[in-house]
Amino acid sequence: MRNRIIGLTVLSALLAIGLFGIPLAVGLIRYYTGDEKTELERAADVAALVVSAQPVPGHPVPRLPRTDPGTTVAVYGTGGRWLFGPGPHDPDPVVTGAGGGETQSDVVGGDFVVAVPVLDRGRVVAVVRAATPSGEVYQRAGLTWLVMTGLAVVAIGVVYVVARRQAARLARPLEELSTTAARLGHGDFSVRAEHSGVAEIDSVGGSLNSTASRLGDLVARERAFSSDASHQLRTPLAGLRLRLEAALDTPPADPGATLRAAIEDTDRLERTIDDLLALARDARPHAAQVDLDALLAEVRSGWGGQLTERGRALHVQQDPAVPVPLASTAALRQVLTVLLDNAVEHGQGAVTVRVRDAGEAVAIDVADEGAGISTAETALFTRRSGRGHGIGLALARSLAEAEGGRLGLTSSSPPVFTLLLRGATSEPNTHPGFADR
Repeated sequence: MRNRIIGLTVLSALLAIGLFGIPLAVGLIRYYTGDEKTELERAADVAALVVSAQPVPGHPVPRLPRTDPGTTVAVYGTGGRWLFGPGPHDPDPVVTGAGGGETQSDVVGGDFVVAVPVLDRGRVVAVVRAATPSGEVYQRAGLTWLVMTGLAVVAIGVVYVVARRQAARLARPLEELSTTAARLGHGDFSVRAEHSGVAEIDSVGGSLNSTASRLGDLVARERAFSSDASHQLRTPLAGLRLRLEAALDTPPADPGATLRAAIEDTDRLERTIDDLLALARDARPHAAQVDLDALLAEVRSGWGGQLTERGRALHVQQDPAVPVPLASTAALRQVLTVLLDNAVEHGQGAVTVRVRDAGEAVAIDVADEGAGISTAETALFTRRSGRGHGIGLALARSLAEAEGGRLGLTSSSPPVFTLLLRGATSEPNTHPGFADR
């Protein structure tokens, strides 16, 4: 590409110089020829004045004025008879033509020749012939052409140097952009195009960077889906398995009730998968008002039995006049699933889910009566593994932040996790509880 830019630039310069220089060279030779003829005519006119002042032209021989080196002046009488001066004794066509009373000029025998008639009372009494070798004119033109050629070579050289610099300036970012695109094509979504200073190239680079960022996010979400799904499905699958194994070991009096409960567990699993797919692909709808009553009813039906089987209780509380939270129901359901699963698996005693008014926000507390959490909050919410362990709280926080909310550990002993969400009457990020920590 660099050679192409350089070649096209130099070719353009050659065309420009040719289109300008060739007509100039032609005009220059015409100018030198015309100038030389003018000088010859002037010399012949001066000599004609001297000759016309003689009483009898040619007797005695007049003293002709000095001329430029290489210029000769001769005088001819009537009939073309040579009288004196360096010139051919036989009149040439130019001298013969001037005998008719008009100034003549032409190239004769390699010389520029000008003949001027000398008039006396309207009658031609003599002809003055001035001549100079044409080679001198062409020599002057050749020297000028040589200088012009030298200047053209210098101009081409300058154009070549500038073209190389510009080619490097343009080609380097394009080559880097090509390398960046190739790396992106091989799956390196962290690659980014550097700023080049060329607006058009930077525009393409910006689009490539946006594409790489979107592809990276998409692939990261798809890769995270398996880990998130493993974590979110592990507990309900285990509960379903235990329910079915218990029914096999000790057949219940009402098998239909067991099957209906298993179907409900299956429905929850299917809903969890749908939620995770929508969240992983960023296909969730915009934040809408969450039906708290329905969501809390799901919590009671889905977790009350598990805790009862473990000899523990579930308390679900909702303060009066709580604002309606603005969030994706799927995301909120998964956050509560993580917090409740954490309380069931790692906590002790009763589990309490409380929904309360936090000013312009809605706070949802999930607490248990365990001994407490000693892990630092930063490490607690850090994704530590991609195989279903150590990712639940990190997933919950990321989902909460994606909905414009915040999730944190508000009490380590007994452990209390608090989820803050915008209320339906609040503006985004206006409540102090939403400030970055």
